[in-house]
Amino acid sequence: MPNLEYMAAGGIIIHDEQMLLLDRPSRDEIRLPKGHVEQGESDADAALRETIEETGLAGLTVVADLGIQVVEFDYQGDHYRRTEHYYLMAKVGDATLPRSPKDTVDFQPFWARLEDALLLLTYPSEQFVAQKAITCYRQARDQAG
Repeated sequence: MPNLEYMAAGGIIIHDEQMLLLDRPSRDEIRLPKGHVEQGESDADAALRETIEETGLAGLTVVADLGIQVVEFDYQGDHYRRTEHYYLMAKVGDATLPRSPKDTVDFQPFWARLEDALLLLTYPSEQFVAQKAITCYRQARDQAG
């Protein structure tokens, strides 16, 4: 079985005590927005680009670095080792961008209460980073408030 490695980056958007998740019906999964880091692109730029592409929300800003995790999985006869870098993001406007036809079919964005988001996410690695995002969000909110 071939081993494939790549870098991915993603964003966790929290707004008004809700997290934006992606329903991926073709795989029966609930996921966080993320995707490949392209050559010459920073992780933060890739996370922002991928999150905007998959959700259609353009009014986003990176709030905090949530760190890196490595995920390994098998898919269609290949073994993957993906290094994921996540960022907490905030919605700072209502601007949207059209999503590609592929992303429109593959991902249906929806808002979930923070407590529900952790239960809805399909994979433990994404539940873990979502919990980190919630903790970071609440600490920032409490310090501001």
